[in-house]
Amino acid sequence: METKKENGDSGTPPTSLVFGVNGESFELSNVDPSTTLLQFLRTQTRFKSVKLGCGEGGCGACLVLISKYDHVLDKVEDFTANSCLTLLCSIHGCSITTSEGIGNTKEGFHPIHERIAGFHATQCGFCTPGMCVSLLGTLVNAEKTDRPEPPPGFSKVTASEAEMSVAGHLCRCTGYRPIADACKSFAADVDMEDLGLNSFWRKGESKDIKLSRLPQYDSKHKNVSFPMFLKEIKHDVFMASEEHSWQRPTSLEELQKLLELNQANGTCAKLVVGNTGMGYYKDTEHDKYIDLTGVSELSKIQKDGSGIEIGAAVVISKAIEVLKQESKSDFTSDFVMILGKIADHMSKVATGFIRNTGSVGGNLVMAQRNHFPSDIATILLAAGSMVHIMSGSQFEWLALEEFLERSPLGLDSVLLNIKIPSLEFNKSESSEPRSRFLFETYRASPRPLGFALSYLNAAFLVEVSPCEDTGGTMINTCRLSFGGFGNKHATRSKNVEEVLAGKLLSVSILYDAVNLLTATIVPKDETSKTAYISSLAACFLFQFFNSLIDSTARLANNGNLNGYTNLPSVKAFKLKENQKQVHHDTFPTLQSSGKQVIEAGSEYHPIGEPIVKSGAALQASGEAVFVDDIPSPTNCLHGAYIYSEKPLARIKSIKLSSELQLDGVRDVISSKDIPDGGENIGSKSSLGNEPLFADDIAKCVGDRLAFVVADTQKLADIAANSAMVDYSIENLEPPILSVEEAVERSSVVQVPPYLYPKQVGDVSKGMAEADRKILSAEMKLGSQYYFYMETQTALAVPDEDSCITIYSSSQSPEGVHSTVARCLGIPENNVRVITRRVGGGFGGKSAKSSAVATSCALAAHKLGRPVRMYQNRKTDMIMAGGRHPMKITYNVGFKNDGKITALELEILVNAGIFPSFSAVMPLKIVGALKKYDWGALSFDIKICRTNHPTRYAMRAPGDLQGSFIAEAVIENVAATLSMDVDSIRSINLHTYTSLKAFYPDSFGEPLEYTMPSIWNKLAVSANYELRAEMVKEFNRINTWKKRGISRVPVLYELTPRPTPGKVSILSDGSAVVEVGGIELGQGLWTKVKQMAAFGLSAIQCDGTEELLDKVRVVQSDTVSLIQGGLTAGSTTSESSCEAVRLSCNILVERLKPLKEKLQEEMGSVKWETLILQASMQAVNLSASSFYVPSKNSNKYLNYGAAVSEVEIDLLTGETRFLQTDIIYDCGMSLNPAVDLGQIEGCFIQGLGFFMLEEYETNLDGLVLADGTWNYKVPTIDTIPQQFNVGVLNSKHNKKRVLSSKASGEPPLLLAAAVHCATRAAAKEARKQLLSWSNLDGPDSKFQLEVPATMPVLKELIGLDIVERYLKWKMDKK
Repeated sequence: METKKENGDSGTPPTSLVFGVNGESFELSNVDPSTTLLQFLRTQTRFKSVKLGCGEGGCGACLVLISKYDHVLDKVEDFTANSCLTLLCSIHGCSITTSEGIGNTKEGFHPIHERIAGFHATQCGFCTPGMCVSLLGTLVNAEKTDRPEPPPGFSKVTASEAEMSVAGHLCRCTGYRPIADACKSFAADVDMEDLGLNSFWRKGESKDIKLSRLPQYDSKHKNVSFPMFLKEIKHDVFMASEEHSWQRPTSLEELQKLLELNQANGTCAKLVVGNTGMGYYKDTEHDKYIDLTGVSELSKIQKDGSGIEIGAAVVISKAIEVLKQESKSDFTSDFVMILGKIADHMSKVATGFIRNTGSVGGNLVMAQRNHFPSDIATILLAAGSMVHIMSGSQFEWLALEEFLERSPLGLDSVLLNIKIPSLEFNKSESSEPRSRFLFETYRASPRPLGFALSYLNAAFLVEVSPCEDTGGTMINTCRLSFGGFGNKHATRSKNVEEVLAGKLLSVSILYDAVNLLTATIVPKDETSKTAYISSLAACFLFQFFNSLIDSTARLANNGNLNGYTNLPSVKAFKLKENQKQVHHDTFPTLQSSGKQVIEAGSEYHPIGEPIVKSGAALQASGEAVFVDDIPSPTNCLHGAYIYSEKPLARIKSIKLSSELQLDGVRDVISSKDIPDGGENIGSKSSLGNEPLFADDIAKCVGDRLAFVVADTQKLADIAANSAMVDYSIENLEPPILSVEEAVERSSVVQVPPYLYPKQVGDVSKGMAEADRKILSAEMKLGSQYYFYMETQTALAVPDEDSCITIYSSSQSPEGVHSTVARCLGIPENNVRVITRRVGGGFGGKSAKSSAVATSCALAAHKLGRPVRMYQNRKTDMIMAGGRHPMKITYNVGFKNDGKITALELEILVNAGIFPSFSAVMPLKIVGALKKYDWGALSFDIKICRTNHPTRYAMRAPGDLQGSFIAEAVIENVAATLSMDVDSIRSINLHTYTSLKAFYPDSFGEPLEYTMPSIWNKLAVSANYELRAEMVKEFNRINTWKKRGISRVPVLYELTPRPTPGKVSILSDGSAVVEVGGIELGQGLWTKVKQMAAFGLSAIQCDGTEELLDKVRVVQSDTVSLIQGGLTAGSTTSESSCEAVRLSCNILVERLKPLKEKLQEEMGSVKWETLILQASMQAVNLSASSFYVPSKNSNKYLNYGAAVSEVEIDLLTGETRFLQTDIIYDCGMSLNPAVDLGQIEGCFIQGLGFFMLEEYETNLDGLVLADGTWNYKVPTIDTIPQQFNVGVLNSKHNKKRVLSSKASGEPPLLLAAAVHCATRAAAKEARKQLLSWSNLDGPDSKFQLEVPATMPVLKELIGLDIVERYLKWKMDKK
């Protein structure tokens, strides 16, 4: 690719690509048309704020703002887009803005960056620049509206729009609440009181003061200016070479000629508008492209009396905008209503940034040609839409239904237009004057606002008229369409339409229709969700028609739907014909909120202050450098793994596909390339090493077989994907693919005695004392993927004398260091590992990062060239391993009052193929399980070795499962006794005496046991008892929605680790700090910086109060600071702080004599003067220390509790998270803002585990949830609507680091409250279901699986709930 960076002019030939990036001009010739904008920005420019998070358009990390000049209208259109999908050739004549383009260190940060930082809305910071661009796009477009001018400092944007701007973005760290607050702070209609903790104002200050302190946003100031030189550029561009071409026809005639030419030459061109389909189908490689955006006939929206016609190249967001505007048009009120509802539904398709570039026609063609589960096809099918097709020189209009059923569209065929006909065309011949059309669309999806494919979508267009004789409703005609359920395409349920048409609606008619429908809507491919999908179809039909059956019986007590405000009703007949009002707000607008209660400490200033996270504005602008942002050295190569797709197989050979022109592939590295004296080692631990590559036998799916090295990352990935592996299973035993099988075949890891926890009390005696028992209860817990936003990455640079430097995104650079040395067979002093920051870790960047770095190092060592890798998301998900799945069997004995006397468990833990970390699991599981006083506790925990990928530590490993097992036991006891579960929890909380028995090494002083006070305090602050009563009342009067509320405690045992620290004061008085801990987003650098300022201020000079601004924490370098250890277990921040404090103490002692001397001479001494004099007098101004926790501070307990309230939808199984209240004990918090962020983010990650994240595999263990399309982490629409957190500043404990406590993992366990509340709601739903069958017996002993996804919950509350309800209604009559 040839790049010229110069000012363009109007004479630029159309064979060059001209565009601007952040005001800089680029002119390119000879561009490979398959190059994406992201690839260009990251490899050919200095702008690295666009990040590769998924490559699917599903995370928002790669977002840019595209500005396009319209020559006809003389205006600039601004829209956000995924640079990972946008093809470079498609931006000819456009201006691109990235986050560093609107503000940066040199030119000053934009208010967006400053507010994101000030609201503590960034942690690892990898996803932050993309969110800033999204918010920018929303602000820019809000200013174009004719809304009133906002007050100074605000934008025209509404609070709801501002919050929605980041909807669809993924963040794994923050929990979204502070991000939403930062966005809403720009809105004129925001309630300033509702904005959460920030660094701008203190609680109780007036609105005027708050506004004056916010970084000022000037809506008049142009956020983005369109470069003048681009206004001269014509949008049509033609790029061609022998290998490839990009063409942009400007008329249908030109398009026809191009297609004819391609057909004559036997070549195939990819037709593109926004290229968003690549995110789903990954069809990255094409030689020829035809850009349809220039064909005017395809880009228009036209309307006349017969309906509205949408050009196939019209983007979805534009279609939504126009359809909503039709509410002001001359169409009939019914048709306006239909268009409005189509627009509303389209607003839930994909994300805003995908809708900005994805076209309506492209979506339909994917549905027709590739069987894409399209929502748009379904809703347009119900509306009776037509499509206009061009095949060669032939043109034809046909019904969308016929189009979908035809064989896949040929390569010479193009979809031109889609027509939604006005209702006159849908009226039946027998229509009477008073008949009305009713239209409704439905979708059930893992995320309320869309951003996810639906399990099932549906749309119904029904013509009804009132029946005078009966007062009922006559169905004249109906069109019922369903899609997205594993069928080839959206389809009409004609047999059900026939049953309903011409009938007077009644319960029995609806019952027959529902039964017929469940037999009709069945996925072609049997899946675990088949019954759920059929049930959804029934529920959608019921939801639509039930409210029409009896217009007088509107109350929930009479069995009608409530809570569904958008249902049609008979009252609709009374609407005047000319009434055209359409409500577009039927889907939820976000407006999440929360209260944060913190107590800032003042004793150790600036420790205890909620200061802004170090580097937050840099992260927002995108200038913070991650490993993959480091510019590639000269001759750098790129690597990708070939991995096993079999769980146990001999590798006979590996060949790369000969079909691809892989002339840039340089080598395939395997275990055979390990040098003499080196070891085949990919990661090491005290419990066993893991090989870098499989030697002859692959032992699990995802096992590393080889490492392809190529000129570019794209080429390396293509080569690895194309590799053909010849497997053999001859003479091999079958693989072990379950924990039961592992036990049967004695594939169990021996846990060293020092790692196995001790039993508590006498279980036999406890069981004998019990009034009642539950025996052999079983439960299973699955895995969870880390979903760090930055995938595994490393860069290895060979140096002189067999030395090598590695830049690694790792939680353990020390582990990487020694692993690389052992693999290469070189001394450790030949290796240097540098880690500046990590884009999310959660345990996944410990052992796995060693293997990635070692692979790059081995290739670099062999080839003598730098080698780097940025692992693609799919490979990362397949190889990651994730959280440990397990099977639990237990017996529990208890008294009639609910007091538990004994618990015994058998737990089978799936460790995967290598046990590296897993031996510590028993200790971790039992540590959290002991949070209740079980009387006596015994357990048999087996670590099972299976042919699955190795499981590693994931945030709160073992603790999360142990704590949940405890809650499941408590729930079961309460159900057995038919008692309130909260009272069972309360009665089994520890006394200080029982705490000492269960936690003999960490119980602490009586005053430190804050659990009872937290438990009671939370009941008051969260209004627990009143809300529990309100939940009961809600459930009594609501038929189709039920609520649940739950309160859950957490006890968490923590162990600080030995950690080094080093503080160096430079001659100008500034200080550089190095620590063993790695900045993962947890605010470690921020706390360390505060500690250094506090420690050095002990010298008591003039100016030490400003030391905070003079401290810089620098990257980890394994040669500069050794014994850095592993950043994990929540305590690395405090240990790093203590190491720094000890180093500061040494420096202060060295400086004291000089300071006293100067004080005698000068009176007062300035910090800078002291340091300059010390430097001149050869005082050693660098000190290092190694903090080793003493025995009495080695372990401590953390306490917290949460109340969560949820609402479940009995028809779809959807759970809405209404409110969560948390109180968490941080001791004397080192930085309450940082700890608050950890608590919130941690809780939301736990919510993902319990409610959303299915890490599905096939029978061999191959991960099926391998991307953003099918693995759903929480988004801004799946967090609690009200999220209140109190950080408890508990009593001093001098044994800990300045009396602080950790916050990185324990709050994760509190998310079980959401699951328990969901179970409580499900219990009410099941009780109601039984009452319809005249069965009133107890039904509380049931198990809600983890994660409690929509299909899981729906199955529990009754897949046939609608049929049973209708049957009950008929029986009552």
